[in-house]
Amino acid sequence: MTASITPERLAAFDEAGVAALARRLEEDDYPSPFDGLSDWHLMRALAIHRPDLARPYLHLVDQEPFDED
Repeated sequence: MTASITPERLAAFDEAGVAALARRLEEDDYPSPFDGLSDWHLMRALAIHRPDLARPYLHLVDQEPFDED
């Protein structure tokens, strides 16, 4: 089971931790799709709450608005 995304967990991240998370997402070599999804949610939370650290990796968090029509 993965750890919950808490304010304390997000505050514990530094540049090296975010870079390691981004590397895992870019390599996309997870034992299950749920592990990758867990990392994606973590990166998304970092992009929202710690944008200073996540800014170089925003391309990994698809936040582009799109038209479904």
